[in-house]
Amino acid sequence: MFASNPTICIIGLGYVGLPLAVEFGKKTKTIGFDINQARVDELLKGIDHTLELNAEELAEATLLTYTTNEADIKNADVYIVTVPTPINSSHQPDLTPLEKASALLGRVIGKNAITIYESTVYPGCTEEVCVPIIEKVSGLTFNKDFFAGYSPERINPGDKERRVHNIIKITSGSTPEVADYVDQLYRRIVVVGTHKASSLKVAEAAKVIENTQRDLNIALVNELALIFNKLGIDTLEVLEAAGTKWNFLPFRPGLVGGHCISVDPYYLTHKAQQVGYYPEVILSGRRVNNSIGAFVADSVVKMMTKRKAHVVDSRVLILGLTFKENCPDLRNTGVIDIIEELQTYNTNVDIYDPWADHKEAHHEYGVSLIDAPIPGTYDAIVICVGHNKFKEMGAEGIRALGKPNSVLFDVKHILPKHSVDARL
Repeated sequence: MFASNPTICIIGLGYVGLPLAVEFGKKTKTIGFDINQARVDELLKGIDHTLELNAEELAEATLLTYTTNEADIKNADVYIVTVPTPINSSHQPDLTPLEKASALLGRVIGKNAITIYESTVYPGCTEEVCVPIIEKVSGLTFNKDFFAGYSPERINPGDKERRVHNIIKITSGSTPEVADYVDQLYRRIVVVGTHKASSLKVAEAAKVIENTQRDLNIALVNELALIFNKLGIDTLEVLEAAGTKWNFLPFRPGLVGGHCISVDPYYLTHKAQQVGYYPEVILSGRRVNNSIGAFVADSVVKMMTKRKAHVVDSRVLILGLTFKENCPDLRNTGVIDIIEELQTYNTNVDIYDPWADHKEAHHEYGVSLIDAPIPGTYDAIVICVGHNKFKEMGAEGIRALGKPNSVLFDVKHILPKHSVDARL
């Protein structure tokens, strides 16, 4: 019933969808669909602004085409949805992109097609939200005329070692036969194997707890950092000492951002509250992690005040805006919390990030990036992202950007303790 040599359509060509499309495009006919014409145009020229893939890697997908035209993707055998699933300002799931993608599927899907969702959702979302939209728009019946799978993405932006082909893939299907088919489909491109879950809900739940677990572990060390700061103890020294025990987990304090860790827990807590359970531990961890940006900014201001620097109209340099090192991804960056808190003190904040796109930074956060810091200018410097470029500058190079009595706060621990005024 299902195609042995399927035509695959990837809906959404971002950090998740493009690498997936390229891998499938090496094996079988694949269509990459995106509503952003500019994105499709750059890919047709062999350019990926996310820097996940270079021109040579894109060219390896000889069976991959790109389009923004719905007519081009009608009656594919398998549709894989990789659109974003963000949260809104109230920390509630924003399913708008997912709902629009499902409506699109309803317009183009044919009989016996399989729709696989990779976007992060709460347990039950695929069958409770997405599938009914497809049924309503298409007039087809679920598990009779079309089928569904869920296989959560595990993309790590900027990571050139862990890629689609060598990260174990969780798979699932809406019937046992579909589950087998979906599993075998991904095995074509994932050389390290797959893990077939017993249901879509199990696969959906696995995705959200992967990052919820990391979020809580980071929240613990962030809270320890807040405590040790009051005790006058260096957090990293404590963690290094405790890390000599064989089963101590090597988590470090820091800003928690990105497309997964700072978002996924809210999808799980949303569903938990729907069924009458209020998650205390998960939401407590979120509150701790959301407080770190303000803590860093307040700490910098206090140190400036102790040095009798005039905070109002002072110049503060932020080094790094992306959510992680050596990567242009700005999604949900925690650095913006530091910037916004510093601005409440009427400081003049300069942001320098050689990886970030100026237009995207302005569009997403309303901030402007500088092309280069001016030496000897700043009353305080905050290292927010551990880009290699900043490490190469070293303490002396970074100090040279500040005034003689400037404050240097190292959020990412990229410099030795003795060369900075404070670190998280």
